[in-house]
Amino acid sequence: MTAQDRALIFYDTETTGINKDFSQIIQCGSIKTDLELNTLASQNISSSPLPWIIPQPKAFLTNKKTHLFNINNSHYQMIKDIHLQWREWTQDIEGIFISYNGHSFDDELLRRQFFSNLFEPYITNTNGNSRLDLMLMMHNIATFFQSSFEFPLFNDDGRISYKLEDIAKFHGIRTDDAHDAEADCKLMIEVCKILSDKNSEIFNSFLKISSKQGVMELLRSSGFLALGEIFRRHVFSYPVVFCGSDQNRPNDIALFDLSYDPDDIIDLDFIEINKIIQSGGRDTPIKKYKINKTIPICHSNLIENKDIFDISFDELNKRALKIQNNQDFIDKVSQALSDRMVSFKDPEHVEGSIYSGGFASFKDKDLMQQFHLLIDDPDNLIKISRNFEDDRYRIFAERIISYLYPSQTPVDIQSRYKELIDERLSTDGPWGSLKKAIDETESLLEDNDDSEKQDILNSTLRYLKSKRVS
Repeated sequence: MTAQDRALIFYDTETTGINKDFSQIIQCGSIKTDLELNTLASQNISSSPLPWIIPQPKAFLTNKKTHLFNINNSHYQMIKDIHLQWREWTQDIEGIFISYNGHSFDDELLRRQFFSNLFEPYITNTNGNSRLDLMLMMHNIATFFQSSFEFPLFNDDGRISYKLEDIAKFHGIRTDDAHDAEADCKLMIEVCKILSDKNSEIFNSFLKISSKQGVMELLRSSGFLALGEIFRRHVFSYPVVFCGSDQNRPNDIALFDLSYDPDDIIDLDFIEINKIIQSGGRDTPIKKYKINKTIPICHSNLIENKDIFDISFDELNKRALKIQNNQDFIDKVSQALSDRMVSFKDPEHVEGSIYSGGFASFKDKDLMQQFHLLIDDPDNLIKISRNFEDDRYRIFAERIISYLYPSQTPVDIQSRYKELIDERLSTDGPWGSLKKAIDETESLLEDNDDSEKQDILNSTLRYLKSKRVS
C-alpha cells in the first residue's frame, strides 16, 4: 500500500499535567481526513480524572477543562472508545497518525494509557500505520522553506516561534479555541492545507517518511539530504547523508554531516569513529537518529535556495558520494552503533514499565480480549485478573475493576486499591503532591485577578481539596 492509499488521522490530547507516566488524558480529539485534507470522520471524547490522579493547576489554566472533574464517563471507557475508533478507521486503509509534538508527549501518553487499560499500545505505528510529528516537520520547513511558508517571530531578535497556535494565527487561522483537543486537530489541518497549497512537494515528502520504509528509501537515495533543526528558537541547517545503522537496534541510524570534509573522517580507525559515536552532541560529524520517529529531513533536490549552505551543492553531492561509496566506513559506523552499551533503569512504578517488561504473552493477550468482551461482568473480570501471567496486567485489571465496580470487588483487591489511592494522595512522589498542588493553586489565585482564570483555579482548588485523605 502506498502513501496515495492512506488516510490521515490528526489527534491531540488535553491532560491533567505533563508527567508522561503519572498524568492522565482527560480529552482526546481526532479527525480522519483524506490526502487532500477533506474531513471524513471525527471523534471528540473526554473523561473525569481517576481517583489517584492529582491534577496540576497550570494544566487546567491552559486547557480550561475543569468541567471534566465530575463528568460521568470513565477513563477506561474513553480509552476503549479511542482504540476502537482508530482501529475502525484503519481497518480497510492504513493511517498516518499526525500530531504536534506527539512523539514527545501525546503519543507517549496514549501508549501508556492504552497499556494501562489492557489495549495494544502501539496502534499508531503497527499494522501498516505510521506516525508524523508536525512540529518536527516544521523544524525542516522553518530552516529551508520560509520563502513559501513563513514563521512568526518570537521577538525582535530574529528567534522564531513554532508553537502551533502562533503559526496558525500568523497565517490568518482563528485560534479562539486553542488548547481544546478537537480544536487543535482543526488547527493542524488548516496549517497543513496552507502548507500543501504553498509547497505540496515538501508536505508529501514528509507524508512519505512517516513510515520506517519511507525514511529508509529517502536515506538510500542518491545525492545528499537537508536536515533542519530549531534549537532555542534559532534554525540550524545540516547537509547530511546516511552512513550506518545499528544491527542490534534497527531503528537507530547515523547521518554524516557533510559540512565536514569526508577525507578527514573516513579513514579514521574504528577506535576514533567509536569515540565520535559515543560522544554525541550537536557539533559532531556523525549524528544519531531513530527512523521510528519523524526526522526533520528532506532531499536537497527540493530546496530552491542553492546558497543555503556554505558549501556548494556540487561539492556536497561529491562528498555524499564519497560516503555512500565507502562501505568500510559505513561498516565501522554501524559496528560502533551496535557496540553501544544502552541501559535503562528499571522503573519503580508500574506506570513507567511499558518499555521495560517485554510484550504480552499470547495467553495474556487472550485474557485482555476476554476482559474487554466481559467488561459488564465483574465476576468474570475478577477471575481474569487473577490469571494474568504478567503482574503488570493484573495490577491494571484490578484498578479498572475497583473503579468500575467498587461494591463488587473482593477484599484483597479493594485493599490494594485503597493503598494506591492513599499513597498517591498522602505522599509526595513522581506522581506529584496533593498538598503542593493545593498550595500552588492558592498561590496562583493570589497572583491572578483575571475572572476566567480565577474561576478555573477556584474549581481546581475545590476538586483538589475534595481529594484530601482523612
